[in-house]
Amino acid sequence: MSWQTTYNKWSSFPELDPALQQQLQEMEGSEKELEDAFYKELTFGTGGMRGVLGPGTNRMNIYTIRKAVEGFAQYLKENVDNFAERGVAIAYDSRYMSKEFAVESAKVLGAHGIKAHVYESLRPTPVLSFAVRHLQAAGGIMITASHNPPEYNGFKVYNEHGGQMPPAEAAQVIAKVQGIDNELKIAVAERQEIEQNGLLNWISSEVDTAYLEELKRISKMNQASESTFDSLNVVFTPLHGTAHDMVLNGLEQLGFKDVHVVAEQAKLDPEFSTVESPNPEEHQAFTLAIEQGKQRNADVLVGTDPDADRLGVAVKDGEGSYQVLTGNQLGTLMLDYILAHTSDADKQNGKLIKTIVTTELGKAVAKHYGVETIDTLTGFKYIGEKIKEFETTADKFLFGYEESYGYLIGDFVRDKDAVQSTMVACEMASYWKAKGKTLLEALEELYGKHGFYFEEMSSLTLKGKDGAEQIAAIMDDIRKNPLTEIGGLQVKAAEDYQTSERQLIEAGSTEKIDLPAENVVKYLLEKDSWVCLRPSGTEPKIKCYFGVSSTSRQESEETLKELKQQMNDRMQSVIHG
Repeated sequence: MSWQTTYNKWSSFPELDPALQQQLQEMEGSEKELEDAFYKELTFGTGGMRGVLGPGTNRMNIYTIRKAVEGFAQYLKENVDNFAERGVAIAYDSRYMSKEFAVESAKVLGAHGIKAHVYESLRPTPVLSFAVRHLQAAGGIMITASHNPPEYNGFKVYNEHGGQMPPAEAAQVIAKVQGIDNELKIAVAERQEIEQNGLLNWISSEVDTAYLEELKRISKMNQASESTFDSLNVVFTPLHGTAHDMVLNGLEQLGFKDVHVVAEQAKLDPEFSTVESPNPEEHQAFTLAIEQGKQRNADVLVGTDPDADRLGVAVKDGEGSYQVLTGNQLGTLMLDYILAHTSDADKQNGKLIKTIVTTELGKAVAKHYGVETIDTLTGFKYIGEKIKEFETTADKFLFGYEESYGYLIGDFVRDKDAVQSTMVACEMASYWKAKGKTLLEALEELYGKHGFYFEEMSSLTLKGKDGAEQIAAIMDDIRKNPLTEIGGLQVKAAEDYQTSERQLIEAGSTEKIDLPAENVVKYLLEKDSWVCLRPSGTEPKIKCYFGVSSTSRQESEETLKELKQQMNDRMQSVIHG
């Protein structure tokens, strides 16, 4: 079906939502804008379904939400026991249309006789993951676009184990969604009707209380040590999102008293008007926190993204300024702290889980403590899936993280959790402060012990249909014209996760990669360095990741610069011919 046919179907639909109808009328005459809105359907990526708000099959609106939920409902009927009575837990963030989409999801489920457990007000993504498990629900839905710009919203699906759906399960949901002929005519129940029939259950504070109880258990400090928490001066920003109450309650119950919130960013604001992007990965998001940190002489600054699954931390650098740690740095520091405070008995059969684009320093630290590392594809759903597997083996989950500021300590949640991570980051900072050191000094100790592992990620934003074609061309080029050296380092192996093959260059042989197929190419280089190229699953971007290692800070920095330059030149040459 052409995009024009789909557009005509929408524009002529007599019962189309009035707001969407108005937007369509405003788009008339802009063929490129209309084409982008209707040329394809939103699909599930590494973090579910995300898109720009507005009319169209390639946009987030009540009809694309209905279609996704309809497919999910059909999946539940065929795959999950007692699905109707167990129901689906639903939460949402502070974005435009988030609560509306949550209620719309409940109305579609209600039409199938499936109970919906919906939070009365916004909650963090990890608390939704916890709610699925705590309520023993058949699945979960989170309405969020995480750290995307204000014009976006999104839809994440969780399985009955509280994890984001891994590929095999997601594929079944997608097949159901794609089998729906007309998203405009999906049956929905009335809100009042499902409330009266007990099919819409508003979640009370009981689930929050249970989550906070679990949060206490991840602490590595004994009661005698907790007095040291009093001395840590913390500035916290929720970046206009969901973390405010949970983080403050969690810190209070651990004993942290000197905690200050960036008031301007505690306000729920779907425009995220105080930042260029509500993403703690980007240093500008810490501008106001840094100002307040300097005024209060804070030891650490902590910032969570709008749905509170990502955490960024900035630390005083000894010269009166603050340095924002990378996700790799913070994750490795937390790993080291956790393993240093874990008994040998608990480390036995313990596992670190990280992604293929996360620093190899983590593996070195884990090895130092006698802990094995497991690599997964990018996306925390793979870490959650691996934790689920541990329930039937002797393996024990000790820590999981990815370079994009996602961490998990306690497996009572099956997704990255910025609330948990804030607790451990502050506890860790307090521990090192008691020893007269900052987190930066603790990091230098790790470099001195294991090597200067440095990483970076660069991305190209290529929007619309043309951008999608350019991203595909870059991946096609890298496969058809493979590199033999990058930045002066020889390629030792080339991994193509789409074909699940690893080519060993010197041996001239090929071996199997035992991970799900995904559109990713990774080069393993000399000196424990690497380059990885992958299209984003949630944004119109192609991302290139870099990792280097040496015994010298200067050598690692120079090598990193050379790798980035060569890969950027290569991608630009494909785009511009």
